Amino acid sequence: MRTSLFAAVMILSMPAAARASPDLPLLPMPATVTSQAGSFSFARATMAADDGGGMAAARRLADLVARTGGPKLALAKGGTIRFRRDASIKGEEAYRLRVTAAGVTVSASTDGGLYYGATTLWQLIAASRDGRIGAVTIDDAPAFAWRGVMLDSARHFQPPAYVKQLIDRLAMEKLNVLQWHLTDDQGWRIEIDRYPRLTAVGAWRQPAGAAGVDPATGKPVRYGGFYTKAEIREIVAYAAARHVTIVPEIDMPGHATAAIAAYPALGSTATPPKAPSSDWGVMYNLYNTDDATFTFLTNVLDEVLDLFPSRYVHVGGDEAVKDQWKADPRMQARIKALGLKDEEQLQGWFMARIGEYLQKRGRRLVGWDEILAGKVPPSATVMSWHGVSGAIAAAKAGHDTILSPSPDFYLDHIQSDSGDEPPGRGGVMDWKHIYTFDPLPAALSADERRYLLGVQVNLWTEHVRTTAYADRMLWPRAAALAELAWTPAAKRDWKGFAARLPAEFARYRPLGFGYNMTPLEPLASVDGEGGKITVKLRQQADVGTLRYTTDGSAPTAASQVYDDALTLPEGTRLRARAFAGGDPLGIGRDWTLTAALLRMRTVAEMDLCTAAVSLRLEDDGATDGVRRVHWGDIFHPCWIWKRAPLDGIASLSADVGQVPFNFSIGADLAKVKFDKPRTPTGELEVRLDRCDGPVVASIPLGAATRNSGVSTITGSLSPQQGRHDLCMTFTQTGPDPLWMLDRLTLGPAQ
Repeated sequence: MRTSLFAAVMILSMPAAARASPDLPLLPMPATVTSQAGSFSFARATMAADDGGGMAAARRLADLVARTGGPKLALAKGGTIRFRRDASIKGEEAYRLRVTAAGVTVSASTDGGLYYGATTLWQLIAASRDGRIGAVTIDDAPAFAWRGVMLDSARHFQPPAYVKQLIDRLAMEKLNVLQWHLTDDQGWRIEIDRYPRLTAVGAWRQPAGAAGVDPATGKPVRYGGFYTKAEIREIVAYAAARHVTIVPEIDMPGHATAAIAAYPALGSTATPPKAPSSDWGVMYNLYNTDDATFTFLTNVLDEVLDLFPSRYVHVGGDEAVKDQWKADPRMQARIKALGLKDEEQLQGWFMARIGEYLQKRGRRLVGWDEILAGKVPPSATVMSWHGVSGAIAAAKAGHDTILSPSPDFYLDHIQSDSGDEPPGRGGVMDWKHIYTFDPLPAALSADERRYLLGVQVNLWTEHVRTTAYADRMLWPRAAALAELAWTPAAKRDWKGFAARLPAEFARYRPLGFGYNMTPLEPLASVDGEGGKITVKLRQQADVGTLRYTTDGSAPTAASQVYDDALTLPEGTRLRARAFAGGDPLGIGRDWTLTAALLRMRTVAEMDLCTAAVSLRLEDDGATDGVRRVHWGDIFHPCWIWKRAPLDGIASLSADVGQVPFNFSIGADLAKVKFDKPRTPTGELEVRLDRCDGPVVASIPLGAATRNSGVSTITGSLSPQQGRHDLCMTFTQTGPDPLWMLDRLTLGPAQ
């Protein structure tokens, strides 16, 4: 017999009446929750609906309950769970949910409201372990109309089934917009009948580095994919049934490499690219401003509009480096003919022309905040990614705007300091950071704030190669945004949200939904001498309670609570795990405290010397079947082990790997410098106390240069006494490939 979802959540062991409290494990938290006495038994409940919208909500409820271990809920005349239309409930997405001992009523004036009411009812049912839910009245409506997630399918292609799964998850969180980033320098992902080369050429690239060559054949790897029109129509219909609007994004005038590779006449250079780029960063390729190019773009948009009924169409407008326009006589002639000042004004004219076209077609242009430089139509919506400044400028100019600030809402940033985080950008954007973001800039008046449509998180996928990585980067941070976007500010509370997250994770598990457990896991820093080892534990998510054991047994909900540093004898086996009530969170960690543990550090446990562009980068070659993830600053790969214990140390071993330097950084490439190698293959150098201090170890990379994965190199270290900082760098003639340190182990003389 299948057990129901939240059997171990402590709150659910309370009497039924006590369960009907504002502390119900709901997410997002509704606007108003009023408890009553009594409870309703749903074990043999049936459902009834007034109309088609109610029937759709009822079917959604039945599906979710069945998938999460609940009873079968059938439709029947006079059902005890009723979905009814109520014109007095104002708001496109508002609903009322009333639970009494006699039955449940979900009321709304719209199909969307009924659907969201069904979602909340499912969460209540999923939380029960006795077949009953407490009596309660919930009156609910969202704080913001736009509650969005952007998926970048251009850098890495996700199968249609994954996009559908993502839509399902958005709907479960009451998120209602999926911005679909379909074109960029690295790929064109949407089928366009009139221009077949967009997908025949623009949808495929050769990955950089070792991953770009098949090791079995030595032939180039063809990577990519695209969505057919039939697949897109199916996905759009799937989203509409779940009250999610898909907003397509077709980038212009920049991020156009894939399109120009397919149709070189669109470009602004005599040497257009021949294939989509395998580099990350800002490319120089721009569409030209010839009338033929606008014919191409409007023809493309015609087919896009036929596929996507969304009122909004996103056309990018960001990061358009103007070097090619400056060097192109045609563009200079266009600037002169139009009486414009410079290339920036030319982009403004470009975006305005596209905006006017969309307006004639009854659609609204959305663009990143750079579009404010042009005279776009008043109906244009501005997505603010340069912090909140774009939203402030847009609202003051009378444009609708959406807050999507970098880095706060950019989900390609890592979520914790753990070495187990997926690949991504440095600068931790953790769950609490997103949840506590203030979406109402103080610089806007009450009248100007009416232009704030909502908020959106963005998953850029340069470093998110797999859908498993995508799930970990998205969740539960997108759930934090969901509550930020739905729940009234007065109701939002981080501690309350953190207390409800375990129930959210419990909903994910039977549905097979992935999320990032790494921030839930304890991290340890160790130090010590004289047979004693001091351990400091922490958990970055700030969810649940950290518990530990020192006898080798697995921690339980009754184990000792961690509250301060532990000093333990060598040989102790320390195990730790976080718990919420009686339920474990994440995965437990296990350390055997030995002197050898003090002499080893991974780079995640070291300091980066600089953090100009710090990244967790996936190795392009597998090691034991797994592609390792390295951590470093691509401008200056350099790591510091603070206070390394060097008494008796005369050797070291280092795990090292390499990643392709496929970063388009323009003139900044001149800033990436290395010390000159002294051997043909280059060396790992270790310096004492300072990064310009004396070299105490220099180990040739040797055979490691012939291995695309991680290699171990060993060498001697000049004997030292006491504790010293160690600074590790590589010597090499250029940045490609970029050598990365994975871990360092100190040892006695060899």
